[in-house]
Amino acid sequence: MVAPQTSTEDLDTLLDVHAEWLMISENGRTFPVGRSEIDVQSDGRGVLFGAVCESGFRSRRVASFEFDSERIDLSLAAPFGGEAEILRLVPRVSAAALAANVELARLERANEIASLVHDAGTGTKIIRVALNAGSGRFAEIIAENRESGRFAVYADIVGGAPAESILSSSILWFDRLRARAKKPARELYIVAEKRSAVNLQKLHALLKSPVRSSIRIFELDRIGGMEALKLRAEITASRLWREKPRKLNLPDEVEPGQTAQKIMGLKPEAIDVMHSRHGKTLRFNGLSFARVRLMAGRESAWFGIGREKRLLNDQTRPELERLVEDLTAYRAFDGASKRHDFYRHSPESWLESILRRNIKLLDANLILAPIYNQFRTAAADKIDLLALRRDGRLVVIEVKASPDRETPFQAADYWRKIEHLRRRGELRRARVFGDLEIIDKPPLVYAVAPALSFHRDFEYFARMLTPEIELWRFELHENWRKQIKVIARRNYFE
Repeated sequence: MVAPQTSTEDLDTLLDVHAEWLMISENGRTFPVGRSEIDVQSDGRGVLFGAVCESGFRSRRVASFEFDSERIDLSLAAPFGGEAEILRLVPRVSAAALAANVELARLERANEIASLVHDAGTGTKIIRVALNAGSGRFAEIIAENRESGRFAVYADIVGGAPAESILSSSILWFDRLRARAKKPARELYIVAEKRSAVNLQKLHALLKSPVRSSIRIFELDRIGGMEALKLRAEITASRLWREKPRKLNLPDEVEPGQTAQKIMGLKPEAIDVMHSRHGKTLRFNGLSFARVRLMAGRESAWFGIGREKRLLNDQTRPELERLVEDLTAYRAFDGASKRHDFYRHSPESWLESILRRNIKLLDANLILAPIYNQFRTAAADKIDLLALRRDGRLVVIEVKASPDRETPFQAADYWRKIEHLRRRGELRRARVFGDLEIIDKPPLVYAVAPALSFHRDFEYFARMLTPEIELWRFELHENWRKQIKVIARRNYFE
């Protein structure tokens, strides 16, 4: 970094070196700009730096600037004699170059995993190392061993991918390798960080024996700064119920408060309320538009779609009423425009809200109340609907409005978590369904979606699950916004 500068010509020359810059403010906010969107002038009293930003074109006086080959730091004088602000300009790497760097880094990581595979088994030979097509976030490694023959290794090299996504994509890749006429792969090794490996291990236990026997789960183990592959022992389904379950904490109050009731009164047939420990969220046909919180003993409410929220008071109440009018006009089966954001946003939440109000249209044996939407089994897990049949059988309902390949495995994972809570008596202790009896049988699983919105691999994966999971597929008429109509129903547990 050189000494502070104030010359207009010097700053102009530095900016001309790159066609694109990334502006970074002191609060960490970034904004990309082209060189043509930056203006440097002198007004006789000093240098003025102007650039396009989120709020439009903004110009500030430069007190001084410093630079090196990687950045320019501008010290900008604040208006009205305030403190100076440091604005950093960093040359913006082109998208193509950035993508190439990311791919190279991932490929290097894939080769590191391949080295661990090589070191883990005597006589192991690495045949091929590549990234998966599409996202490029998984390593696809083909290896060979004199004893076990050729095998496939699928590794999450980015980290954080859901277990259902890793399992489904790895199985499809393994199937292609296993179908080869020459040197087919015989086993699939899945490698992931500890948390994902644990989840994969539990999901692995829910597969049928022929599928389960060809798959092994490995954890990336780090000891003393060194990495190694640690085989996660195969577990039986019975072992899933031994661990201590998470304690359920349901909201103390399930009735909407006075503020929520007033908002619901604007369109009661379309507005429902979701309860949580921190307050209530109001939705218009599944689209969240208002929140109510109890603060210092008083209810406060905010409304708005997206990030912009307005505090509800006497002055802003007309704005809330206009918002509900717009939602009424556009978020309806016969909306004024099917291209409007209100119509297109969150279709799964819309379908889930309709089913919650008309659950008997799906299955006449389901009890209407209580029925839980977005039921939490863990901090990051939310089951679309949890219901009870008249015979006391629990039902886990997974709703989709677009094709999702992982649906069977996701539904199986939710089944496991609810069955765990049922077996350990946690549902009864928390009085999830009040005094209603929950019979001693595993829950049913209903996968619900418009007929054309089931992924083509749904049946393939559904038939891999253990028969203990009674998975049903409910196909709805495509015009579900107007009327819920089940046009086909089939099961996969026989």
